[in-house]
Amino acid sequence: MKKISIVIPAHNEEGNVALVYEKINAVFSGLSDYDFEIIFINDGSRDRTQQKLEELSREHEKVKFIEFSRNFGHQPAVKAGMDLAYGNAVISMDGDLQHPPELIPQMIRKWEEGYDIVFTVRKYPKEISMFKRKTSDFFYKILSKLSDVNLTKGGGSDFRLMDANAVEVMRNFNEDDLFLRGLTSWMGFKQTGIEFTANERLSGQSSYNLKKMITFAFTGITAFSVKPLYIAAYLGFLFSGISAVGYGIYVIYSFIAKTEISGWASLIMTIVFFGGLQLIILGIIGIYLGKIFKQVKERPNYIIKNKNF
Repeated sequence: MKKISIVIPAHNEEGNVALVYEKINAVFSGLSDYDFEIIFINDGSRDRTQQKLEELSREHEKVKFIEFSRNFGHQPAVKAGMDLAYGNAVISMDGDLQHPPELIPQMIRKWEEGYDIVFTVRKYPKEISMFKRKTSDFFYKILSKLSDVNLTKGGGSDFRLMDANAVEVMRNFNEDDLFLRGLTSWMGFKQTGIEFTANERLSGQSSYNLKKMITFAFTGITAFSVKPLYIAAYLGFLFSGISAVGYGIYVIYSFIAKTEISGWASLIMTIVFFGGLQLIILGIIGIYLGKIFKQVKERPNYIIKNKNF
């Protein structure tokens, strides 16, 4: 009997963990050829999530939990589950039931057909705002153009199945700024996608705000490409050309028309040229230096405070 490990990060999900287990258990009751385990990762929850997980694990032996010492973030939580999951295949999904467990049999069928990685392509229901749809599409377009990975539009969900061989490769990564969606695409292997429509969140509120989305986008872009550094250089040439041509023409006109202000022309040209050039290039270089600074310290992606396996 093949074993499927299901990795679920949980941050303030006290109202969802029991429901998630019930849904997954119901799915596997119809899959007699497969055994399963659920590994919940308590990512520094401030509610009663840990208490609920301990109660659930005492009632059901298939429920395992990992408790972080603090909140390390969604990506390190998924990585922790994969590091300790040794099923024949590993499925990662969110703990708010927006990722439908009913899709698991279809993912397993694709895996049995020979695919090493089965990712999901998220389709937004009509209730989702146009702003959310457009920003999501824009993110994938920018990421594909500025990085060396090609994510399918809507295919960046962390709801995926990975064969044990692919998970073993994932365990060996020691990057500080984890971007698992990009790493999964970069790894190769035989992959296929399945479309799904996200469910409504049943309990609690999402902590994934606009600021975190923007940070996540920068992480994805800078983790897989140095193209932004080239763009900075191109922008430098562009600003230099604009300042030289545009202000140069204005300075010549001012001298001819006798309307120049003493010292103003040279001062403004210097400010525009060096200010625009330095702020953009230094900002981009600073992002990469910050990533190097964090990486060379070799701190762990997460710290486990407690686990029951």
